[in-house]
Amino acid sequence: MPKSRIRKKADYTPPPASKQATNVKLTNRGWVAPVMLAMFLIGLAWIVVFYVSNGSLPIDALGNWNIVVGFGFIAAGFAVSTQWK
Repeated sequence: MPKSRIRKKADYTPPPASKQATNVKLTNRGWVAPVMLAMFLIGLAWIVVFYVSNGSLPIDALGNWNIVVGFGFIAAGFAVSTQWK
């Protein structure tokens, strides 16, 4: 049985050195952590106040929708957390 031919691999050629790597400057995202934590705490406080006051606070007219508002603040905190780098 005949042997198969051995293929010669192409020699490695490095990319041209004329292109220089550019520095990527990240924007200052110092506001993300405080806003995220504030949203979490506001949402948690909203829900706790609603339960402790037996539904009369923070906004009596919303009734049980106060829970949705509290979780909305928490969800907004998670949305802000996606901006953290």
